[in-house]
Amino acid sequence: MKKSTSLMLATLLAGVFLVGCGKTDAPATKPATVAKIVVGLDDNFPPMGFRDKDNKLVGFDIDLAREAAKRLGADVEFKPIDWNAKEAELNGKRVDALWNGLTITDKRKENIAFTTPYLENRQIVVVTAKSPIKNKAELAGKVVGLQEGSSAVEAVEKDPVAKSIKELKKFGDNVTALLDLSAGRLDALVVDEVVGRYYVAKKPGDYVVLDENFGTEEYGVGVRKTDVELLGKLQKAMDEMKKDGSAGRISVTWFGKDIIK
Repeated sequence: MKKSTSLMLATLLAGVFLVGCGKTDAPATKPATVAKIVVGLDDNFPPMGFRDKDNKLVGFDIDLAREAAKRLGADVEFKPIDWNAKEAELNGKRVDALWNGLTITDKRKENIAFTTPYLENRQIVVVTAKSPIKNKAELAGKVVGLQEGSSAVEAVEKDPVAKSIKELKKFGDNVTALLDLSAGRLDALVVDEVVGRYYVAKKPGDYVVLDENFGTEEYGVGVRKTDVELLGKLQKAMDEMKKDGSAGRISVTWFGKDIIK
């Protein structure tokens, strides 16, 4: 009896010891890190993201993304994509984030997870300086240009004036659309305010911005809905950048004032 009892006690103690060792030796769980963020963008969308005279990618959103990636301890790669296929590029995992003047809409929220807004924007109407068009109602019977896949499409189509417009002509980028406007192949261009005013400022005598617009919207950074961790890290970095003034300083560089939301 004593021998059996002693054997059972020894076995029990050995089991307890092994369990204790297992808990002690188990490696601590470390939070996952982001090694690299691939940012999808339209590289012909100044001043948000575009190529300078040396073919280098520059822009407001480029600088914001670089600063955020630095705070995450991650590398950042900028990948030009077909902006009209941006959701397919994102959910196909060819890019990790869409960061290029991406407007937050209910429709896009169905497939994309967004950070909180960092910039407010309007869809403005640009015409040539010689144009007789003074308001949205006078777009009736006219040819109006906009970028394919942009929020300008949705903004115009849901406006009552859309039914009276002769043609909505879609372009791959706003630069080509502006050339057609200057050449008289378009009567007006609907474009993001941050982009439109950038071009108007470069040629103040050539273009006019109408007082009326197609609504106010907000920009956010978009990621896959399954990338909850990346979204949280980007949001934290953006919040810090707003709080310490880094985002504001980047805004001043590109817009001459702090327009961060």
